[in-house]
Amino acid sequence: MRYVVIAALLLIVASLGSALFFVLHDRSGANRTVKALAVRVSLSMVLFLFLMAGFYFGWIPGRLT
Repeated sequence: MRYVVIAALLLIVASLGSALFFVLHDRSGANRTVKALAVRVSLSMVLFLFLMAGFYFGWIPGRLT
């Protein structure tokens, strides 16, 4: 479970980095920056839902004190 979350976070950071690269270097007017940011938002939402499901199904132990 830990490795899945770490991999998802690395993908999110990579997508954010590619969006920054496209903002700085892409002068053609293409929508590659928007697509990279949309991928980042989608990955973030999937990670959030995965964490919620993991907690609900007991894959992630929670402390309720």
